[in-house]
Amino acid sequence: MSAAQADYFATVQKALKRAGLAEPVLVVDRQRLNANIKHLKTMLPVDMGFRIVAKSLPCGPLLAHVATRARTDRLMSFNATMALQMLDLLPEADQLMGKPLPSAAIAALFDGVPTRKRTAAARQIQFLVDTPQRIVELGALARQKKISLRVNLEIDVGLHRGGVEPGTALGAMLEALDKTPALKLTGLMGYEPHLSKIPKLAGWRNRARKGANAVYMAARAQLAARYAPTEIDNMTFNTAGSPTFGLYNSTSHANEISAGSALVKPSDFDLPILKAFQPAAFIATPALKVSRGVRLPALEYANNLLGKPKSGTTVFIHGGYWMAQPVFPTRLKNSALFGRSSNQEMLVGPPRMDLAVDDFVFLRPTQSEAVFLQFPKIAVFDGRRIADIWSPLPVSA
Repeated sequence: MSAAQADYFATVQKALKRAGLAEPVLVVDRQRLNANIKHLKTMLPVDMGFRIVAKSLPCGPLLAHVATRARTDRLMSFNATMALQMLDLLPEADQLMGKPLPSAAIAALFDGVPTRKRTAAARQIQFLVDTPQRIVELGALARQKKISLRVNLEIDVGLHRGGVEPGTALGAMLEALDKTPALKLTGLMGYEPHLSKIPKLAGWRNRARKGANAVYMAARAQLAARYAPTEIDNMTFNTAGSPTFGLYNSTSHANEISAGSALVKPSDFDLPILKAFQPAAFIATPALKVSRGVRLPALEYANNLLGKPKSGTTVFIHGGYWMAQPVFPTRLKNSALFGRSSNQEMLVGPPRMDLAVDDFVFLRPTQSEAVFLQFPKIAVFDGRRIADIWSPLPVSA
């Protein structure tokens, strides 16, 4: 770790202590976050929309901050509870569901909205649909609730996790919609995270990318054959996520991308395409116990040699077992022999460490969507001090 990185964590530590924080907390660096938002926007064509993935940034003030800085009113939600949370948080935002939901879950969503507000809520949400059967079910639900529902069709552009392919399958979906006046088509969604993971060997990745684009163009052409140009112009053609949004330099088939994780950059997103983005979220937790040497339970009874403490430093932290890896102080790691713990996790480090009891240990999350929800306090670091304390969204699946 460079001297600059060590100075950075030392500054965050001082800010946390001045703020009186002494338990595990998630830290969001607002300066880094803002720089990531700005960089994302500069990577997009001027006419490309940006939809914030709510599950990746599950904190109301954080989502509102990103929406304001990025100048977007588009969100992607992933379950009925989250959709309701977003209706309260950003009531004017357009929500696209990131996955198809059972009709019972959608019914529960509208049961959670006052009757007088159901029509307005229905105007804010695009429900993702992947089969003709879901169209039938949503049509029946719309008639029962006496509302019109907006539906976006999931297409399979190569991930093969679901969705329909252009041609006969997509045609059947469009015909089912024609027979269901309570539902209005709002566009297409084609998710393609595989494009950043396919090996470049023998041109596989490039062919997969061209194939995904071709599938999307074919699906959009099917819609263009059925709907007026003015209707097509107002539709949502969504694609991408944090690992792939940088692949698009035009709106030839998709007119918006989705992203969220890139803005705080957990370690799972250390990808070449995101090289310019900075990690902006860390776990900070106090070191409850720091001792020289590494001793393991019961070894003193096995053998005198084994019973002697091994060289190094043992650190027991407040909490643990998060989806995260230690980053400061450097060379800290989990103990393979002692095992993991969510109470007082044991970390081992080099013999000489500049770490005292109650100093903070910093860990970098591997992902954001689950980790953020584990911390009741999100400390907002502004480069000098803890400028605010945010709360995560209530947990939802």
